[in-house]
Parts: sequence; C-alpha cells; structure tokens
Amino acid sequence: MHTNNATPSAVGSRFTADASSPSVGQTGVHYEIFVRSFADSNGDGIGDLNGVTSKLDYLKDLGVSTIWLMPISPSPTYHKYDVTDYYGIDPEYGTMDDFKRLVTEAHQRGIGVIIDLVLHHTSIKHPWFEEASKGPDNPYWNYYKWLRPDEIKRRKLATRDITADSGERNPWHAVRGAAYPERYYGMFWSGMPDLNFDYQPVRDEVFKIVRYWLNDIGVDGFRLDAARHLYREFEEPKNHEFWAQFGQVVEAAKPGAYTVGEVWTRPEHIAPYFRGLKANFNFDLQLMIAEIVQKENDTEDLVEYLSYVHATFRTVNPQFIDALLLSNHDQNRIGSLLHGNIDQLKVAANLLLTLPGLPYLYYGEEIGMLGMKPDEFIREPFLWDIRERDKQRTRWRRGRYSTSQTIQPLAQQQSDPNSLFNHYQRLIHYRNTHPVLNNNLSLLSQSGIRQKGVVAFIRQNGSDGQRVLVVHNLTKKSIDVFFSPTEEWCTAIVFEGAAGSSLNSDRLTVPAYSCVVLK
Repeated sequence: MHTNNATPSAVGSRFTADASSPSVGQTGVHYEIFVRSFADSNGDGIGDLNGVTSKLDYLKDLGVSTIWLMPISPSPTYHKYDVTDYYGIDPEYGTMDDFKRLVTEAHQRGIGVIIDLVLHHTSIKHPWFEEASKGPDNPYWNYYKWLRPDEIKRRKLATRDITADSGERNPWHAVRGAAYPERYYGMFWSGMPDLNFDYQPVRDEVFKIVRYWLNDIGVDGFRLDAARHLYREFEEPKNHEFWAQFGQVVEAAKPGAYTVGEVWTRPEHIAPYFRGLKANFNFDLQLMIAEIVQKENDTEDLVEYLSYVHATFRTVNPQFIDALLLSNHDQNRIGSLLHGNIDQLKVAANLLLTLPGLPYLYYGEEIGMLGMKPDEFIREPFLWDIRERDKQRTRWRRGRYSTSQTIQPLAQQQSDPNSLFNHYQRLIHYRNTHPVLNNNLSLLSQSGIRQKGVVAFIRQNGSDGQRVLVVHNLTKKSIDVFFSPTEEWCTAIVFEGAAGSSLNSDRLTVPAYSCVVLK
C-alpha cells in the first residue's frame, strides 16, 4: 500500500542529469538557501524555486559550487521540516517541473544541488501517520514508536534527549480522540512523530525515496536532518549501523553523491557517522570561530583542536569531509554574534574559507545579514536592493534584524570595493583556483608561529605534497609575525586579504583584520 500523495511514477518522466552534473564535496564552497526567504519570482511575497533559478548567475558569480535547499516538500509549517509527501514539491515553492528546471540550470553552470532530507520524523498529517493513528491493527502502526503510558513510566523514558524551543518536556504524545492507551514518540514536538527505523518497511520506504531524488530527479545529494536522533542516545550504535547502510544505498544509486549529516556531539561520537556519511557539520568549530574573532585572540588554540578532531575522524574514514560553517538556520547569525562589525566579519570569512574542510555559507552571510533567535528572525528575507527597487525581496515577514537600514543591500555592496560581499567574492574566487585551498580533503598541521592575536597553520595535499602557510591577524592593529625554522620554506606571498602585507626574510607583516597565504 503506497500512501504518498504522489507516487514516483505519477510525478513525471525520468530525469537524467546532464553530463556537466558536478561532483560535489571534495572541492568548492556550498551555500544554504531557505527558499521562502531567498527570492520571489511571482510577486506573492513567498520565495520560490523559480526565484532560486533566477539567482543562479549571482551564485556562480559569487563562486558557489553547490546549493543546499532547506526542505522543499509539502508541509503544513512555514519551515517545512515536517513532511507530508516525500515525493512532492510544496505548492508554495512551485512544481516538480520548476525544480527539475532548477537542477538543469544549476548543472549547466557547474553548480550542484543537494536537498534537505528529513527522515527523523514526518508530519502528523503524513498519510503514514494518519493511517497509523487509527490503531495498533493498522499496517502503518509500526512505522512509528509507540508505548503504553504505564510502560513509559516504568522505563523512565519521559524525558527527552534534547530540549526544543516548544518547551514540551514529555516526548510521548497521545493521539487526540484515540480509544487506545498507547502514545507515540515525538522527540522535537507532538506534530513531528519519530519514525521507527527498527521496522524494515520504514527503511525500505526511505531507500526508495533516496533513489527517487537521486535517479529520477537528479539531485546531487542530501543534507540529513537530525541524523544523530533516529535512535535515542542510549541506542546510538543503531544510528551508526543505519547510516552505514544508507551510505551504501546512496553510492549504489548514484556513485559520488554527497551526504552531510547534522550530528552535534563530541568528535569521538561524530567519527562513527563517517562510516556512511561523507561529511558532518563541525558545530563546535563554529562556536570557537565566533569566540576567537570576537575576542581578537586565539584563546581556544583552534589549530590544536582541529588537528585533534581530524585525527579522530581519520581513524574511521581517511576521506572524511569536515563541513565548516559560521551559522545556519538553527543558530544565531554570525552577523549578530559579531554585532555587525564588518572587520570582524571579514576575519570570520577568512578563517572559514582557508581552514581545511568544506565551507558552508548561510544565505545572506556574504552581505552581513543579522538575526537572533527565535528561528523566524534568523531566516529573514534576503536583501537584493533597497526596498523601492527590490522586486524579488520576499514579504512573508518583515525584517526585524536585517533591513535596508541595518545592513547594505547586495546591490550597494556590489559597487563598493571594500564591502563584505566583495571580500567574500574575492576570497572564494582565489580559493576556487588554488590547488591546496580548494582541496577540502587537504591535511592540517601546526606552524611554529605562536603570537597573541594570530592564527597560523599549514595546509598540505596528501597526493602531491603541495603546501601553503596561512596566517591570520585577528586584531585591529598591524602585526609583525616572526617565522620559526618551520616556516623557512615560505618565500612569497601569494594572497593577501587586505593591501599592506610584506615579507622580509623571517618577518611577515600582516595588516589589521587580514590574512596572508604564503608558499
């Protein structure tokens, strides 16, 4: 029994990605898009897929190699993280033909497309749950996790693994009006019932969905929401087993397809997820970057920490991809964390785009968009131009943090050579052409430089041995950096984040809030 609103065969003809479909992950910079807030193509105030397509040239010009779209499937909520049809497109965003056109146009520009795949839970309005909630005899009952109230109390499972914004503390929920006593497990919220991955038909359905988007529609991979929480914390080895199987299914369906997991925990606990997922987000590094940039001093010893993390990941998968970020749709924007300080935002960009790993930009980060929780305020409309000229600015909500009065819209920044946007663009374009910086699998090692206000590290390719020294000045004053014997091989500056750097024998001058790359 197939209860999706549209079966795969009913959606349309098979899509075959064109020959220019890019490989995703080992090089390049990714860009996260909340479709609702990005660009409105039809004037209804809501961002849509055609709006994203209309901005592909902008993204290519910025230097983006792959876009990650937050959920686009039908859903009763504005954010769409509770899916009602895994095979469809939410009508607010457009049609499947619109999405296929987006994929085709992106591929023609050498841009990959990955989508948010929300497997941890469905909506209570998904046909699977509507069937399951009819009672224990329904064929879909075991798609979800159920317990009797007395079992919940006896097993002491009434507290959640994490705390959600909703404030609900008991993750076990009764179906309204149901005659049976069993309650379903909804870790995040009663409107998001968790799927039961111990039940093989659920896995079979998930793998069918994966093959559909990869093979029939032509996407290049997935961002996996709440990847650590398919099972509860005390069952975490089951998570590792599932994602290993998931990775095999993805690779068999589309060799080279990319996967990145939302797994936030200690490095030793993240590492096993690399058995199946090619990348995982480095949330601890995100917090560390914001802190050291704000303090203008590397109080956390960033390079030592990152070296430890990478060594831990390498024990499980030498080809791991460390997914780097400054903020995303769940975290306060880096623009607000740094109080809109453009100099410090440039330093954060310097670190993000020179550290080893795959950098992610959250839409609007390149123009310094602001936002603090609750979530709606970190997902505000992108500012393409001042309001009178901004025909594609979305209107589903007015900006509270990011307005034409608080930040310069893109059109103004494009014409300002000192703008944050032009800094991002220049740095990304240099990164994209560099054989070491653009290798997201390159190795990290310590340099001999130990000075207050400085972050310095060596990146090296494992294949050909090419290497560079990267030196960051976190402070508001120019710094003279003195080389140790470790840096004797450095003879030339090949990139400077701001004019004014110089190299004289064993002394390097780095301007305020800038970075220098040497070979």
